[in-house]
Amino acid sequence: MNIAAPNPPLIERIGAAGAGNALELRGVTKLFGALSAIADITMTVEAGERRAVLGSNGAGKTTLFNCVTGDFLPSSGTIRLFGEDVTEFPAHERIRRGLRRTYQISLLFGGLSVADNVYLACRGVSRNRFSLLRPRRGDPLLTRCEELIEAVHLTEVRQKLVSELSYGQQRQLEIALALAGAPRLILFDEPAAGLSPTERAELIAILTNMPPHIGFIIIEHDMDVALRVAQRVTMMHNGRVFKEGTPAEIEEDPQVQELYLGDGRHAHA
Repeated sequence: MNIAAPNPPLIERIGAAGAGNALELRGVTKLFGALSAIADITMTVEAGERRAVLGSNGAGKTTLFNCVTGDFLPSSGTIRLFGEDVTEFPAHERIRRGLRRTYQISLLFGGLSVADNVYLACRGVSRNRFSLLRPRRGDPLLTRCEELIEAVHLTEVRQKLVSELSYGQQRQLEIALALAGAPRLILFDEPAAGLSPTERAELIAILTNMPPHIGFIIIEHDMDVALRVAQRVTMMHNGRVFKEGTPAEIEEDPQVQELYLGDGRHAHA
């Protein structure tokens, strides 16, 4: 289904995205004292592109995400988001420009229902986010809320408390929260971690059916998931970009197989 919100402000913001690059990293380095967590990262992600970033533990994937989101400021280099230099911008300013992120650790309200969690996420990025009035029937945010719940396959549990959901359903809900507002680029931090095979299949279906104007970058342990949802793959090793290519090119690369795949299909990310 098309889960783009129908209200004009959203449509206008999507249209303003243009056909330029979603993300441009040029020489991005992050130092912690004498330790270089990432070094000279240069990467371009096109608008609407689905990119996987893979690598072993300590490769620098999460540090890279933290620099892109503004949780860390890089020690050097530049970060451009949809053509705008956001290198020094705080996280909330990057969110205002259409960047979203999920985390390895759940940030959900366990004592609220699925519907309430999604509504609060929609409200939090709306113009009326500080209003104390209860939503009225016909509120566009309520409609948007229902669209997002359906998009992540949680309609049947929409009134359940989050604490009563399975772990997989909670990860699906986190995707709905990331889709609130008008996201243009979403960073998914290991969304398949801890999921059963059935839940992983559900995740793949959700990610592949996202609207084409929304790009994403996924860090993932599970190579099967990453290679099925990504159009291009960036492999990291020791804080640097090691290889880039299509999923088929990465999967067949002898150096990648030696470093990351071993005798199986799962990267030890």
